[in-house]
Amino acid sequence: MTQAISSGMVKPDHPRSQQCTLRAAVSQAGVGLHSGAETQVQVLPAAANTGRFFVRTDLPGSPTVPAQVNAVKQTLLSTELAAQDATVRTVEHLLAALIGLGIDNARIEVNGPEVPLMDGSAQVWVSALQAMGQQTQSADRPVWKITHPIWVRDQDAFVVAMPADTPRLTYGIDFELPAIGNQWYSWSPATSSFAQEVAPARTFGLAHQIEYLRTQGLIKGGSLENALVCDRDGWVNPPLRFENEPVRHKLLDLLGDLSLLGTLPTAHIMAYKASHHLHVQLAKALLDSTQPG
Repeated sequence: MTQAISSGMVKPDHPRSQQCTLRAAVSQAGVGLHSGAETQVQVLPAAANTGRFFVRTDLPGSPTVPAQVNAVKQTLLSTELAAQDATVRTVEHLLAALIGLGIDNARIEVNGPEVPLMDGSAQVWVSALQAMGQQTQSADRPVWKITHPIWVRDQDAFVVAMPADTPRLTYGIDFELPAIGNQWYSWSPATSSFAQEVAPARTFGLAHQIEYLRTQGLIKGGSLENALVCDRDGWVNPPLRFENEPVRHKLLDLLGDLSLLGTLPTAHIMAYKASHHLHVQLAKALLDSTQPG
């Protein structure tokens, strides 16, 4: 197993043990990856212990959709949440930005069915959130210790949570295309900056799959401006931001999906050739087996 090493030790983004929210609202607009619809998002401060939640401001009554595991509707090429007949799709990049920066409580207002993809990474969200600043709250952040291994698998793909002293995510991918190949990356919020090491990594796609996905009504908003595309000759739209940008983006997706637990467990969570479906299945297994304290 060859692990891609992070580019040096950097200051972590959120060393505090108390809960945190935004100082003021952050707004962004863009096109959804799958719907192709342009939506506006406003992320606002929220009270302690309310967690992260979406509000569909375009629907009657502005229904709330909690960013929780039990609200997951489907996980085909993105994570979609649903509640009260309202849905919000492709939530993982924004949620990764929030938990990656240590923002526990946030009201996320969106005027359409999908969070905009922006540049395909979490970098736009992180820059906006960091510019606005954060507010420490009086409530303690829950501590969730894993005492025994918990795993889910599908053939040779798996996600496993193992006991550890500090949270850590490790991801591995393996593609036949030479430009991607076998990649590994490991990241811990205790020692490395999410903003510098993970957030800039963009989503990627395989050129030979694009036309099929579009016939299935997917990736209507995808373009060379918001996704890396790879074929057998290499990357269609270089340069990459990291040599191992694809696996870093998969780790970003995993973090976003695990944010549906509310807090990141104190565990070493390792994924290999996984998907949003397996990410969420592990989150459900963790909820069934353990609870934060």
